[in-house]
Amino acid sequence: MSEVAPLISDLAIILIIAGIVTVIFKWLKQPVILGYIVAGIMAGPSVSLVPTVSDPANIKIWADIGVIFLLFAMGLDFSFKKLINVGITAIVATVTIVCGMMFIGYTAGNAMGFSHMSSIFLGGMLSMSSTAIVFKAFNDMGLLQQKFTGIVLGILVIEDLVAVVMMVVLSTLAVGKHFEGKEMLESILKLAAFLIFWSALGIYLIPTLLKKIRRFTSNEILLITSLGLCLGMVMIATKAGFSAALGAFVMGSLLAETVEAEKIVHIVQPVKDLFASIFFVSVGMMIDPAMMWEYAVPILILTLLVLSGQVLFGSFGVLLSGQPLKIAIQSGFSLTQVGEFAFIIASLGVSLNVTDKYLYPVIVAVSVITTFLTPYMIRLSEPAYRFIDIHMPESLKDYLVHYTSGAMTVKHQGTWHKLIRSMLVSVTLYLVVCVFFITLYFSYVHPLIRKSLPGMEGNLLGFIIIFLVISPFLWAIIMKRNNSTEFRKLWTDNKFNRGPLVSIVLVKILICTIIMMSIITHLFNVALGAGLVVSSIIIAVIYFSKRIKKRSLTIERQFMANFQGTDGNGLSTESDTGSTLGSNIPFKELHLADFTVSPDSIYVGRTLKESSLRTLFQINVISITRGEKRLDIPQGEEHLYPYDKVTVVGTDRQLESFRTSMEQKKVERNGNGTSSQDEMEIGQFPVEGGSPLIGKTIREADISDSIIIGIERSTVNIMNPDPDTIFKENDTVWIVGKRKIIKGLNKD
Repeated sequence: MSEVAPLISDLAIILIIAGIVTVIFKWLKQPVILGYIVAGIMAGPSVSLVPTVSDPANIKIWADIGVIFLLFAMGLDFSFKKLINVGITAIVATVTIVCGMMFIGYTAGNAMGFSHMSSIFLGGMLSMSSTAIVFKAFNDMGLLQQKFTGIVLGILVIEDLVAVVMMVVLSTLAVGKHFEGKEMLESILKLAAFLIFWSALGIYLIPTLLKKIRRFTSNEILLITSLGLCLGMVMIATKAGFSAALGAFVMGSLLAETVEAEKIVHIVQPVKDLFASIFFVSVGMMIDPAMMWEYAVPILILTLLVLSGQVLFGSFGVLLSGQPLKIAIQSGFSLTQVGEFAFIIASLGVSLNVTDKYLYPVIVAVSVITTFLTPYMIRLSEPAYRFIDIHMPESLKDYLVHYTSGAMTVKHQGTWHKLIRSMLVSVTLYLVVCVFFITLYFSYVHPLIRKSLPGMEGNLLGFIIIFLVISPFLWAIIMKRNNSTEFRKLWTDNKFNRGPLVSIVLVKILICTIIMMSIITHLFNVALGAGLVVSSIIIAVIYFSKRIKKRSLTIERQFMANFQGTDGNGLSTESDTGSTLGSNIPFKELHLADFTVSPDSIYVGRTLKESSLRTLFQINVISITRGEKRLDIPQGEEHLYPYDKVTVVGTDRQLESFRTSMEQKKVERNGNGTSSQDEMEIGQFPVEGGSPLIGKTIREADISDSIIIGIERSTVNIMNPDPDTIFKENDTVWIVGKRKIIKGLNKD
């Protein structure tokens, strides 16, 4: 009689137990992740009431695959455009939270007698909140349209990226057993170069590849291709000395930039759910309830530290970035849980055998408790704000109002600052790409060529290959931004600017010459002087070559097209987290939100003028998305139809009153390839001396594809101004429109 292999029987046990337990947790309206952990405890060796797993090593393999697909799915939800859109608020808050919680975790670990390495890992675990838990809580509580939720989700996006970087840093630290500044710096630079190179190469190649084969792909083929790319990047990452999780996350974020992103998310979801559930079950299997009871005091202490620390540092970070006190407190209270990345970091410590054995169950217990408390902490934010607002001294209130106002006013960057920053970004990007291609050639291609074609012929062939590959990027290093608006403005405005500008170009030429000279001297063993002369000639050829210029521009255009190619319907519903806001309370609270017209809404069939939305709710309709078409800045005669997706701008209170008559639903991305310059966002521009707008009415100004929602003046603030309102010098005009229009108005 044949027997079932232990791998199959163990998998059957954990899935059956997980299925039963998660149904119970769903009925209790608790997060499913907690159900998986409880199922793991029941299936583990510590509990004998139910059949237990016979070979935990088998489950570890499944769990490792689960981590890969979990990070892959997180990468799919990440997207580089999200990183750009989250804004300075999310970045400042994340840095504050991570630094603060790392310090608290490390200090608490040392105080409770944890080992040095366990304390470091503990700090990393406590600094990560849960994207899945927070999003579910917001959705269940109907808060997704609130302004603070956009900020919180932006923070979680940055935290996901920080967690991936942290895993690499902790791995390096764990292997070395002690802190080596030089080694750590090398690891960080290596990681940065890896991310830049593969991100740039991936954005250029992968969307193009998927576009080419799109008409041949079915869901099955797309699933296999996506998982193959994921595991391929896992192999590349591990070969480069990084974790498999990093490779999976990078590939997920690259696929998020493709036209097939939504479909990939949909078809990969069941695979991710299966293996992620096994991972969370394996987390529970490593927990010994007796040990949790033994360490009840540290668990309680760490739970209190997470709750208080996240509230403190989260609120302070958001406040520091210039957001109002209420939004800061709401954000801080929403982040009070230990997330799924903590389990991954804990698993990393166990696999490297550098953390104490009791740390894993302790952090899981803290995560379970804080996850359970998340909805209650979110609800507590409002009373907490009211309490603080009542008891806060008036002088401190005034200071915070002035601080948040000053932090959010329009800032005009100097021309030199803009030019230097843009040049640094482009030079760094292309330089990293060149160095990586050269490294790949000498590590893998050159040895193969030397085997089949030794001597001068092989070296010459190798040089030609390298030259053809990197010459477009060398041209870009030299020429990019040399003809930009800022460069030309500085050149024509003041003749004394020309010396520094020429020096900058010469420095870029020198960088390229050094790169080329290093290749020549390595391949041909020539003298330094001869190498310099030959390199200079080659750089001159690159500089004047029209063919290389054309190739470089073609590569850049393809890259930018791929990068912007999945930008949904062009609406930036997250733009409020990064937009500059006004200096008075009504303007600071404005943000964009999306609603879907329900079939039974009283507004179905009415025109916008008949609906009187601006009069009733003080909101402005920015666009209407109907199917795959979007109508920007609709006129009053435009009708509303069932399932129209309406984007409006208003404050939390205004949007909440409007929500009762509309079916709330998040606008889905439709992948129609709208450029990021066509995204709708809230912005502002100053009416400075000499502006052609001075003395004109709003109607006469005829600013197309936009709505003016407010004007700030030294004596009065005008909300929803009348079309006959006249622009005056030093007005700050608040506008909702396409990004390129707002940028143009600021330049003018």
